[in-house]
Amino acid sequence: MLSRTEKVAYGLGDTASNIIFQTVMLFLAFFYTDIFGLSAAAVGTMFLVVRLLDAVTDPMMGLITDKTRSRHGQFRPYLIWMALPFAIFSVLAFTTPDFSASGKLIYAYATYALLMLAYTAINIPYSALGGVLTKMPGERVSVQSYRFVLGMFGGLLVTTCTLPLVKAFGNGDPVQGYQLTIAALSVLGMVLFVVCFYGTKERLHPPKQQHLSLKRAARTLWENEQWRRLCVAAALVLTGIALKNTLAVYYVKYYLMQEDLITLFVSIGMVGNIIGCGLAQFICRYIDKVNAYITVQIISAAVCIAAYWVEPEQLILAFVLYFFWGFFLQMGTPMLWAKMADVVDYGYWKTGIRATGLVYSSVVFFIKFGLALGGAIGGWWLAFYNYIPGQPQTPEAQQGILIAFTLLPALASLLVAAVMHRYTLKQKRVQQISKALEQFN
Repeated sequence: MLSRTEKVAYGLGDTASNIIFQTVMLFLAFFYTDIFGLSAAAVGTMFLVVRLLDAVTDPMMGLITDKTRSRHGQFRPYLIWMALPFAIFSVLAFTTPDFSASGKLIYAYATYALLMLAYTAINIPYSALGGVLTKMPGERVSVQSYRFVLGMFGGLLVTTCTLPLVKAFGNGDPVQGYQLTIAALSVLGMVLFVVCFYGTKERLHPPKQQHLSLKRAARTLWENEQWRRLCVAAALVLTGIALKNTLAVYYVKYYLMQEDLITLFVSIGMVGNIIGCGLAQFICRYIDKVNAYITVQIISAAVCIAAYWVEPEQLILAFVLYFFWGFFLQMGTPMLWAKMADVVDYGYWKTGIRATGLVYSSVVFFIKFGLALGGAIGGWWLAFYNYIPGQPQTPEAQQGILIAFTLLPALASLLVAAVMHRYTLKQKRVQQISKALEQFN
């Protein structure tokens, strides 16, 4: 079994990632529309277009890591190599140059693309690292629970500190405030990546004779039908998460009409995320993680649907339902990531190829595609309902915000549950495969 110290060190890597990930999810759309000055439709399109690059960069990064050989392992070195570029591009993405409208759009595309490229180069190796820390199926949920609890603490840091820091650093100038806030958070992220590097150890390695070409890698992935189902589920669940989190700021400001409560609202949601992630490993001791995952998706959908009927003056109920949505939905996140390691083992058992980096990178691509699609739908949805930044919204626009914040994420969760009904790598089968691989090795 892994020590608690190593699990914490691994989890701190996700704290670092989430400092930027959650900032992008929660504040970047609002920054672009209300601070940077871009239209909601342009922002939605940009989110999707830039993320289409991941279709190339994510599998390439996965293949690169599967070919990497160093004295520090396959995946750990990238935590050191990419920490500084990731921090720099994060700051540039939240910098507002004095350009024309078209110049600002070009700058936003360029810096957002560089940020996503740096995120790919550091997060895919980090994610794959979780799959080679241990070969014990039962430990995988525990590792991912530590990861996401600590990752969500990074998100909680973002939700509680971002707007107050913007106000403090900006001294009335949100442009400067956002830039300095992201700079401070990025430095902290760099330190945490270094801690993760020194505190973890890779224990599972591909066969020494394995030589993985791009063509063979693609065929190996396609032959893994469980991988295909997991990719679809990952894309759908992140579409719903991104859509709801993107609309959270708009929901509080323009539907609940409580701009001063934005920080409290998103922070309470993050607390729900943390508690849900923390409970995942205990739930999976008694319930198969596939069945548990399907259940939490259905419950999350029910909570979202209930939130549709909340009136603007029912503030406490709105807060409670947002808390429970995060609680149940994020309970499934460690289960999802633990299943990625199971899919790697299944593919190795079925084809003789251990493509850890490629499996993680491809699933991460679908996760990021879901994030992009959710963000894009959010921007397009606001534009369709004639959202006007910084102004009181029409009843039509308020209704549009409400639907996108409640019913659309519910639909995404129900689709995820339907897809996972056909996923067959349940605990008993995973244990059988693990034992077969021990004999195989």
